[in-house]
Amino acid sequence: MKQISVRATYMRGGTSKGVFFTPQDLPDHVRDDAVSRDALLLRIIGSPDPYGKQIDGMGGGTSSTSKVVLVSKSERPDCDVDYLFGAVSIDQPLIDWSGNCGNLVTAVGPFAIARGLINAPAEGSAEVRIWQANTSRRIIAKVPMQAGEVVETGDFEVDGVTFPAARIELEFLDPGGDGDGLSASALFPTGRTIDVLQVPGLGKLDATLINAGNPTAFVKASALGLRGTEMQSDINSDAALLDRLETIRALAAVAMGLAESTAQATAERPATPKLAFVAPPEAYISVDGRSFDAAASDLSVRIMSMGKLHHALTGTGGVALAAAAALAGTVVADTLRTGPQNAVRAAHPSGILHIGAEVQGSGDSATVERVRLSRTARRLMDGWVMVPSSS
Repeated sequence: MKQISVRATYMRGGTSKGVFFTPQDLPDHVRDDAVSRDALLLRIIGSPDPYGKQIDGMGGGTSSTSKVVLVSKSERPDCDVDYLFGAVSIDQPLIDWSGNCGNLVTAVGPFAIARGLINAPAEGSAEVRIWQANTSRRIIAKVPMQAGEVVETGDFEVDGVTFPAARIELEFLDPGGDGDGLSASALFPTGRTIDVLQVPGLGKLDATLINAGNPTAFVKASALGLRGTEMQSDINSDAALLDRLETIRALAAVAMGLAESTAQATAERPATPKLAFVAPPEAYISVDGRSFDAAASDLSVRIMSMGKLHHALTGTGGVALAAAAALAGTVVADTLRTGPQNAVRAAHPSGILHIGAEVQGSGDSATVERVRLSRTARRLMDGWVMVPSSS
């Protein structure tokens, strides 16, 4: 059996990695056939893998490294490129195209410039207007340029990434709502800042179901018998707890109108909504051994991704957190010592994420205009990925 070569770029964006393509990179016979396209991309990543390692593919065996991205020139007058993200299941033959990756969006601008999809200034900052095709939202990325090329090295540090790189500023514009089963203006799909989920074996659970960046459900860690300072080993080694967290996530999906049943949410939509639990800040030691005292952050947050606890905080989780923190009556705002605030220091397993939201209006009429955060990105490999021709 022969292998075929597919043009690809392997990139890190924020705390994630993924394989980037343009539609023209893909073989002709899969470009207009979603089933064939997904089969090819699954094989490239190395899924499904019952061993959970993706050894025979480009995936890294974690939700943060099992991702694909398609970037193309945009036909929208207010955007430069369209960005479509796929979360690839590790052990199932499934790519979930329902949500955004706020980390990999950091790499979209550098990829588009390097591949000649847009024109960029030789010096200074290139403003890349991105249409997030999964959620029907606009994102602005400010990419540093020097001598006609993207600046990829630098001294900006992102907790959860070992090495520093060049800073890329992101603005998520009007992040509330998306185009997948929810009203475009439905920041709170149920119309409430607090919903009560009836969880088997747990009882009534207060949750904020918000749709910003990605659909996300926020609950208090204490309601789950947790502290909010847990690490991956604490959560991911507890099968019963993982099952309960998935049940809560699936109930949230049904309440938000994203799935007709909890079974459908688990089987067909594992990537969204995200589930996160928050708690007042505590002193803790991060994954890399650094000590943080309680004064270093405004709250602690842990977020689930594709059925496992994330090693940091997802980019879109940060967007949703910032939006919820700025609005009164949410689980997140109620966890903050000072109540709603527009700038938040969120403690996650790998360190601290600084995020900010701009809100217009107040009370029930409040809307989130934009959320800002900074990340880094870098090309790791550019060339051709090999895949068996029968895929």
